[in-house]
Amino acid sequence: MTQTSDDVLPGNLPEPKDDHACDHLWGAALPEGVLLRSTSGTAVDLSALRGLSVIFCYPRTGKPKDPIPADWDAIPGARGCTPQACSFNRTRSSLADAGVAHIFGLSTQDSDYQRSCKDRLQLKFDLLSDANFEFCEKLRLPMFEWREMRLVRRITLLVEKGKIVWLDYPVFPADQSAEKVVGFLKKQPINNAEKGVGCGNAV
Repeated sequence: MTQTSDDVLPGNLPEPKDDHACDHLWGAALPEGVLLRSTSGTAVDLSALRGLSVIFCYPRTGKPKDPIPADWDAIPGARGCTPQACSFNRTRSSLADAGVAHIFGLSTQDSDYQRSCKDRLQLKFDLLSDANFEFCEKLRLPMFEWREMRLVRRITLLVEKGKIVWLDYPVFPADQSAEKVVGFLKKQPINNAEKGVGCGNAV
């Protein structure tokens, strides 16, 4: 996939700090029965997936050619949804080699909007819409509001048998998100939370 200017992050973005808003997620079970609409038109229950899954939650993707607002760039960790999606696209083979069976991006944008993003970026995995905030609220994911939109903060989850076995929060920089997952999986196997493996920023 050819890299474009949309995929490149400026070097002066504010770095998010760990506010511990995801501490409760380590070892947590995903909510059962929450059906998320995918860009393939199917409904996905993430808790029911078999094998190792990566779910990267992101705030929003903008429209092509639209200028990026300065107040968006000023929010630590907000910028980078397109580069993050592209990072998972280009590392699909490495993730598969490391045992990942499923990759999903998740946001609170509607499925039609996400579908146009998937087509434009030529993503080889589906995006999931939580436009009703059911998944985010049941899992108590950190959220924020911007210009009357309610958005999920950027977080990457590794899930196995419906349980979160590793997470990366806060994710920064976004364009290296997938490489961090690959690096973790290469260094150590996924372990149960009770065995003491911490989140991505603690190992």
